Amino acid sequence: MDSKAIIKGRGAQVNVSNRFFELSHELRDDFLEYCAQEGEAVDPNKTRYLEVFPKTIVNKVDSPDVGMGYSMNMYQGCEHGCIYCYARNSHEYWGYSAGLDFERQILVKMEAPKLLEAFIKKKSWKAHTIVLSGNTDCYQPAEQQFQITRRCLEIFLKYKHPVGIITKNALILRDLDVLQELAKDNLVAVNISITSLSEETRRILEPRTTTIKKRLETVKVLSEHGIPVNVMIAPIIPSINSHEILPLAKAAADAGALSIGHTIVRLNGAIGEIFTDWIKKTLPDRADKVLHQIEDCHGGSLNDSRYGTRMRGEGKIAEPINDLIKLARNKYFKGKKMPGLNHDLHEQYKDGQLKLF
Repeated sequence: MDSKAIIKGRGAQVNVSNRFFELSHELRDDFLEYCAQEGEAVDPNKTRYLEVFPKTIVNKVDSPDVGMGYSMNMYQGCEHGCIYCYARNSHEYWGYSAGLDFERQILVKMEAPKLLEAFIKKKSWKAHTIVLSGNTDCYQPAEQQFQITRRCLEIFLKYKHPVGIITKNALILRDLDVLQELAKDNLVAVNISITSLSEETRRILEPRTTTIKKRLETVKVLSEHGIPVNVMIAPIIPSINSHEILPLAKAAADAGALSIGHTIVRLNGAIGEIFTDWIKKTLPDRADKVLHQIEDCHGGSLNDSRYGTRMRGEGKIAEPINDLIKLARNKYFKGKKMPGLNHDLHEQYKDGQLKLF
């Protein structure tokens, strides 16, 4: 790896063109030469937080194979910088690039708790689990400053409403007090993403995420406090972390997880270009091999939008991966499962307190 060519602390190494824009932006060689001669930084590589004002916050999820009916996102864009993240494409709808912009231009929804409260108080609303981070991580670094996720969890608790959480950040332990109260009424389930047991792999795939050690400790602490945890071994990338399935599953079970889930990486939209650029700069010795194996999982393409097969893949590379997941479940999680959440309490608490009549 040529460290001089790598933008440190970021996943994407380029800002690809936004498919919705007719014009594109590029750095010309003469500008780069000028910056070098003047000793000026070409790109300060800073994160910006920008407040946005959506009219709604809860989204109905129509995709039949993502395992959730409703989701909400406090932030658009994610500073974690995971190179494979499917959410990158959504940043184009906000007028940004799916590349570096996704990691550096973070849109903040300060009104999310207010919008959530109004939504779940509607007379027509019947409780369904609402998942935090259906798109971008609700405990990414911005949450430490803005605390929007915590305020939303307090809303869920006030109205006794079921909530699911997906994260890869140990910051969730800050809210252990609220999570414990939710868990008393079976109102919360947590999904922790752990992609590798190798810190080197984590660092290049997910540059601004919590360490693997801290993530496993997070699973342990949550489990010890009665909060059900599923570990997502996702995405599995051939020849990068595909050899770690059984060790990852064992580590998750030893930490107290009740189950595991998985996906095989797919590189839809702009992500294919971003990932290809990244792997050729970061892992040039195996770049072609990895890309060809990903294609093998998806009918010869990096891109796969077919419901039912897009998450699991198919073919001679995908089948052994899926078989190993089945083996891991039988070996480490037999007799265990995540509980269904309680959808019955909310109707009695729609005004924020128990209805007696």
